[in-house]
Amino acid sequence: MDSTTTSPMQQPSKFSALLRLIRWDRPIGTLLLLWPTLWALWIAAEGVPDIKLLVIFSLGTLLMRSSGCIINDLADRNFDGGVERTRSRPLVTGDVSVVEALAFFVVLCLIAFGLVLMTNLMTILLSVPALLLACCYPLMKRYTHLPQVVLGLAYSWSIPMAFAAQQETLPPQLWLLFTGSALWTVVYDTKYAMVDRRDDLQVGIKSSAILFGESDRSVIAVLQVLCLTALALAGREFGLGWPYFVSLLVAAGLFGYHLYLIRERDEAACFRAFLHNNWVGLSIFVGIVANYALVI
Repeated sequence: MDSTTTSPMQQPSKFSALLRLIRWDRPIGTLLLLWPTLWALWIAAEGVPDIKLLVIFSLGTLLMRSSGCIINDLADRNFDGGVERTRSRPLVTGDVSVVEALAFFVVLCLIAFGLVLMTNLMTILLSVPALLLACCYPLMKRYTHLPQVVLGLAYSWSIPMAFAAQQETLPPQLWLLFTGSALWTVVYDTKYAMVDRRDDLQVGIKSSAILFGESDRSVIAVLQVLCLTALALAGREFGLGWPYFVSLLVAAGLFGYHLYLIRERDEAACFRAFLHNNWVGLSIFVGIVANYALVI
């Protein structure tokens, strides 16, 4: 027998392959989606969010990020084999079939929609563009160098949904928070795209990292400033106090560290900078919670 042949006992189970498909072992995407959701829930509820909504939105975040991973891999399955970071994905290796991935996607979306049905009509209606944004994002990489902008809209759409669920209204100032979140997403996903830029150029995938070229670090710095400005304006409009603005200073320091990491465009360092954005989301969330706990 050929010693390189994989025995049935050595082959990954279908369950483990499906978990890899939804990046269960890489929770960073879920966390980056969760933080803006929690920002919005806390602000909309003025520090005391409805427990049922907290559970619904937390589970919904996990489900929609998982669904987004599936639709992304389905769209990119003919490209991922040419990219070092993605060539071992289950749809590329054949561990999961296209039919199985589609079925799993539908199941996750139905469960997520079932959660949304437990809210109110406004939130249900807002869930439709959320799904459309998540589904069209992978296709944008074929037609525009700014798929990161579409991802920013998709990852920030939980903000109006959270306000709709908690307040049954959409106050105008929430769009400042939305803008800050969307800009932040463009910032960290551009760093992520910098990791794959060399392979993406070869396979024909478009990204903001390719568009910005040698100006990538400067553009990221400008976007970071605009992000913090939008978040500061949102804090002012929502009447947030000093703990929130201290958290923005912490976020600014973290942004500076990220610029240091990507200074030489080293792929591993760019990936570390991307992952480190989890601390940006957490610091702002801590500032929001502390605001309602400490400021009278």
